[in-house]
Amino acid sequence: MGERFAPKVPVQLDPPKDDPISPEELSKCDGSDSSRPTLVAIKGVVFDVTRNSMYGASGSYKVFAGKDASRALAKSSLKPEDCVPDWYDLPDKEKTVLDEWYQFFSKRYNIVGKVEGATNT
Repeated sequence: MGERFAPKVPVQLDPPKDDPISPEELSKCDGSDSSRPTLVAIKGVVFDVTRNSMYGASGSYKVFAGKDASRALAKSSLKPEDCVPDWYDLPDKEKTVLDEWYQFFSKRYNIVGKVEGATNT
């Protein structure tokens, strides 16, 4: 399954960090402030997506920036109300989609921390 999500051009990633990041701090990293990184969390794991303008203030995926967008990614939704960390009640098919997104992100973006209080199991 891992090779399926490998980027076309190899990406050199830093070792994953597990620094605690508060939901408040995460929300400030939504791409609107160029002095802060742009972050997206999946299942409580925070990825730095700064170098991809699609997650920036005017990007197509800006709705995911600055939050744990697990539910929206699982549902393939761009609705702001779906950009929440709650995914435990989703059907298995959507949980599989979420796992695939996690694999995709983990091959492209540095893991910079974990959302405080989040569980990712």
